[in-house]
Amino acid sequence: MAEQQPILEFDHVTVSFEDVVALQDVSFRVLEGETRILLGSAGSGKTVLLKTAMALNCPQQGTVKFQGQAISDLPERQLFTVRSRMGMLFQESALFDSMTIQRNVAYPLLNQRRGEPASNGTPKETAPAPVDLNKAFEQVREALRFVELERTLTMLPSELSGGMRRRVAIARAFVTRPPLLLYDSPTAGLDPITAHTIMALIIKERDLDNTTALVVTHRYQDGNLVANFRYNPENGALVPGAGTAGKKTIFMVLKEGRLIFEGAQQELEASKDEYVIKFVRPPD
Repeated sequence: MAEQQPILEFDHVTVSFEDVVALQDVSFRVLEGETRILLGSAGSGKTVLLKTAMALNCPQQGTVKFQGQAISDLPERQLFTVRSRMGMLFQESALFDSMTIQRNVAYPLLNQRRGEPASNGTPKETAPAPVDLNKAFEQVREALRFVELERTLTMLPSELSGGMRRRVAIARAFVTRPPLLLYDSPTAGLDPITAHTIMALIIKERDLDNTTALVVTHRYQDGNLVANFRYNPENGALVPGAGTAGKKTIFMVLKEGRLIFEGAQQELEASKDEYVIKFVRPPD
């Protein structure tokens, strides 16, 4: 049986900014259908890792591959195509203030690029893909319906609460049905109830569409929800028991730019490392 090709792969990646090493010799592979939970303190390199996954940072050493293609050294024009196949939720939501919610969510659809890899694995030069506006805006409605915000279509981001803007950003991230979703601290700055709502949407998307995701967070409880709960379409709620999806939840821990842990939740909770323990068993 052939080995499954990873959606995302870091192979001995080091990223530095002048004299500061942000990532040091980081290696991991994200397989289709997996959810990776990346834990780490502020300044540990979590956001740098996400930006490197999108080729927004160029490694000084090592290789980043997306769907089998090395992407770090591609020309910017070709990277546009690569990034259009990733869904990204930024920590600040990053909505366009002057655009309606409909236009915000439609943005990835209206700016998608064609892009089939050439025979040598390198993306071809691309042009904007033809857009059926009626189809695109129906996809927007479906995405907003998914996050229970269809009523906000004609509103501006300034008219929404912080939690609602985060939900809109999730809708925008997956509206193109990308093969990889990247979440940068999706619950940061939110109250516990809203944070639970955001994680419930991420679990819902995983279970209904079998998405592949990398979730960056400093909150162990976010990963615990993903690993131990599933979406019940009958009542629209989370229920205990993630089943197969739980087995596909892999935890990683970054410390000072180094990946010091990678494994299942049981292994994480059994770790004797003091840095790991502070995430799993925070002080009272």
